Amino acid sequence: MTIMLALFGAGTASAAGPTAHAVLFFSPTCPHCHTVMAQVLPPLQARYGDQLQILTIDVTQPDGQALYQTAITTFAITEDRLGVPTLVIGKDVMVGSEEIPARFPALIVATLSAGGNDWPAIPGLDARVGPDTTQAELVSPAAPELSPFQRDPLANGVALVLLLLMVGSVLLIAVTARPPFTLPRPPWQEWAIPALSVAGMAVALYLAFVEMSGSQAVCGPVGDCNTVQQSDYARLFGVLPIGVLGVVGYVAILAAWALRRTDGSTADLAAKAIPAMAFLGTLFSIYLTYLEPFVIGATCMWCLTSAALMLALLWITAPKHMPEVQRGKGRRAGAH
Repeated sequence: MTIMLALFGAGTASAAGPTAHAVLFFSPTCPHCHTVMAQVLPPLQARYGDQLQILTIDVTQPDGQALYQTAITTFAITEDRLGVPTLVIGKDVMVGSEEIPARFPALIVATLSAGGNDWPAIPGLDARVGPDTTQAELVSPAAPELSPFQRDPLANGVALVLLLLMVGSVLLIAVTARPPFTLPRPPWQEWAIPALSVAGMAVALYLAFVEMSGSQAVCGPVGDCNTVQQSDYARLFGVLPIGVLGVVGYVAILAAWALRRTDGSTADLAAKAIPAMAFLGTLFSIYLTYLEPFVIGATCMWCLTSAALMLALLWITAPKHMPEVQRGKGRRAGAH
């Protein structure tokens, strides 16, 4: 198991005096863990030196995962707070790259003011850290250099598959689609348009809420929605949340669908606008989906859901033409 005291350039403070002990559970492929280990902890370690000792435990290793599961039971960590980075100091548990920097500095001050503390009471932990262990005998965790895609191969692989589907679909439809755009559709396709649009709007509304409120997204077992939503690409031109733009797009498609069911020139324009908006929405989804595995290094399943819904709208609304049937005059039997 990778288990070591985090030194992060320690040694500026005197070893005398009280010491704050904490345990950090991390994964080498977790972007939030990299943020905490590279940006949050080093300044604190530089400030407190030997008075701050952080044991880092790699949960991707079997014994590290076992110790993490023990910590979950010991501190009754609820299901909605499972995941790394998880930092434990005393009886306090912090999860995520937002909660840790928000609470940890004050907890260090309180711990040192109270005369220091022991390692968290996690069964099995004391067997790994001896009472005479010193900073000089330990090594700081080195964050491995990973490409964005390698940070989460499973989720990023899902994004790549959807990306290829969207690119292939756009190219195929761009080559084969021809006007008129007002051809009647089967009833199920006609009603699938508002159904998919409402579903897409619900997803976009949730993403807009997360982006505008700064709340933690419910990500599920695959992907890292919060890394995506906290990235520089979560807002168009740094101003407009992508989720809000998605809501506008789906509302526009819904409005065009409703107008298409009226009479007159407005209905014709609306009929032409629906596949055009679905095409543009899919193009924008291609751009956003590319960013996730290859630039951000994390994939948001909510974002992929929205992209898949837009792709479905594209296939349903794109004009499809049956091959022309050659018709001729039939001949009577026995005619000469």
